Parts: sequence; C-alpha cells; structure tokens
Amino acid sequence: MSTTGITTRREGSGPAPDVAAVREAEGVVRVPTPFGPAAWLLTRHEDVRRMLGDADGFANGWTPADLGESGRDPRQLSGDRAGNLLALDPPDHTRLRRLLTPEFTVRRMRRLEPRIVEIVDSHLDEMAATGAPVDLVSTFALPIPSLVICELLGVPSADQDEFQERTARQLDTTLPEAEKVALAAEALAYMQNRVAIARRDPGEDLLGMLIREHADAIADDELVGVANLLLVAGHETTSNMLALGTLALLRHPQQLVRVRDDDEAVPAAVEELLRWLAIVNSGSPRLARHDVEIGGATIRAGDLVSFNLPAANRDPALVDAPDTLDVTRPTTSHLAFGHGIHHCLGAPLARLEMRVALPALLRRFPGLRLAVPDEEVRFASHRAIHGLVELPVAW
Repeated sequence: MSTTGITTRREGSGPAPDVAAVREAEGVVRVPTPFGPAAWLLTRHEDVRRMLGDADGFANGWTPADLGESGRDPRQLSGDRAGNLLALDPPDHTRLRRLLTPEFTVRRMRRLEPRIVEIVDSHLDEMAATGAPVDLVSTFALPIPSLVICELLGVPSADQDEFQERTARQLDTTLPEAEKVALAAEALAYMQNRVAIARRDPGEDLLGMLIREHADAIADDELVGVANLLLVAGHETTSNMLALGTLALLRHPQQLVRVRDDDEAVPAAVEELLRWLAIVNSGSPRLARHDVEIGGATIRAGDLVSFNLPAANRDPALVDAPDTLDVTRPTTSHLAFGHGIHHCLGAPLARLEMRVALPALLRRFPGLRLAVPDEEVRFASHRAIHGLVELPVAW
C-alpha cells in the first residue's frame, strides 16, 4: 500500500479506503510529509483525540529548522507565522486566543444571526431570480460565509472575489512551490494594508475591536496573521460544508425532509454532517516533545505526528455504523473542529451558518435536485480542504 499523500487522500464523502484500512489494521503508520522527515499518522478516534488534547507533549510551534530542514514552512498560508494560531504554542497561543475568544462565544454569535439570515435570504432571492439550473457552490455555498467573515473582519465585500480566488489557489495541493510563495506574499501584503487602515481608523469589526481594546497587547504582524487565518478558515471550510452537506442530503432524501421540516432536528443534523464529512483532512502536524506510546507505536521525541480526521470520525469505536449518515444520531464527540487548545475558534460561527443556511435553502426550494447525473458531481480532491468543484442544482 502506498502512503504518499495519505493524510489528504479522500474518496467521495469519506476517507480513502487505504486510510480506513490503516485504522482497522495498525492504526498508526509512518508516512511521507512535505516537511522532509516522515511522520507518524494517527487514524483512530481515541488516538487522535488523546494527541490533540496533549499540548504539553506535542508541539505546534516547530519550524523546519527543528527537523534539520531549511526553506519555507508549507503550513504558513500568509508567509509569516506571527499570529497564526495553528502554528503557535503557549504562552503566545494562550495570549492571542484569550483576546479572540470573546468574539466567538455562542452568545456573541446569536447577535450575528439576524444579519446571517439576511445574507442567506438575499442569496436565495438571487438564485430564484436567476432561475434553474445554478451552481450552488458559486451562488450560495461560497459567497455566504465569505460575506459573513468579510463583515466580521472589516474586509470590503468588493475584495471578496480576489481573496476567494487566492485562497482556493493556496489550498491547491498540486500548485508549484514558487506559486505558493508568491500567493503567500500577496496575502501578506493585502492584510498588512488592511491592518494599517484599521490602525488609523478602527471600526466596529473584529480588527477594530482588537486595536481599540488591546492595542498594546497585539502587534501588527500578529493582527495580520490572525486576520489571514480567520479569512481563509472562516469562508473556505463553511462553504465546503454547505455544498457537501447539501449533496449529502440530496443523496438521502428522507433525511433531507427531516432537516427541511423540523427545526428541532437541525442542530443534531449539522453535527452528524460535520462528523460524516469531516472536510478538514488534518490539522498542522505536531512535534513530539518526549517519547510516548500511542496505538501500540513508540513515538520518539522529535518525531512528527500527523492525523486523519475523516478516518477518526468514522471509527467504529466512536459510533455504530460510522459510514452511515444518520441525522437522528445523538451528538458525538467528533473531531471535525479538532480538540484541545487548538479546537476551532470559529466553530460557533460555522455551526450557526449551517443551521441557518441549510434549512433555509431546502425550504425555499422544496424541489431541489441535482441538475446533472449523480456520478458527474466533481469533488475537489486536489485541495487541502475537502469540497466540490461545483454543484449544479435545479428545483
């Protein structure tokens, strides 16, 4: 069995068969990485959760130099590690996360809900005016979370197309290294300009709040890193969940009806879709700080450790019939948003957007259906975040 690219390989809505086979056999294997040295790959729910929950034993803030390598760190989308929570350890991670957390509480998200409803309804109106067929990715799934995160960060909506295109290319795993470096430089320059504008005239958005309330506690390069991370993660992940979630429900019509017609069923349905789809294949690899045994494998201090979230979320040890989508399933301790101190900061926002957008779409267009044969739906298998190239629908 080849292990090349195993951490990101997918098949349809689930993990690739060879990744699932690892989970059912060894559970932990050595795989190649883009960082140079091989890494241990964890595939079982218990092992992944244990590792992600141990921030003292597994470091995020390593660099290629720690591995005896040189060159750019391919984890850095913005070209700079400052402010990138995914590549930081305490105390810097703790300090920045503490500043940001109040803006992403469930209570704060509820204040955003009326505006999210407006954004969703306006895009549904545009779909209805355009008429079928439409590509649900470009007309609904992508622009809604993009506009929400733009407003949250104070990024002009006129810049949406620019950063959407750049982010999609940055997440393309087939892109040549030179182009990745150029895109990182573009992203860095763009957000440096936005931060400079916010410093001169802080608005009511997230950047403005951080500057007004914590001007001396967060540096400009950290603001740039935080904003770049939120901009990428805040629209690319939720948009792919909306598209893939819609496809999953169209393929399971009885469950679609439940989500469409029963408000109380929606929260559990969203959690099950998050578990079943697990669109983020893996997070940033960790560096073991000391020798440890996980899943029968001895991991040495200095070893890299990666993990496969789709395999972990479909672990039979987590739920019965894990490959079956069941929106009535009791909520599980899935790992779609990670676990531990790096648990996704924007999880409450993503959940809210899905709870609003999915049932609204299905109610506005009760006859929603695929506008192409099911086998012609194309998955974006070349991207670091799982999604669809397009989703043609009619009603």
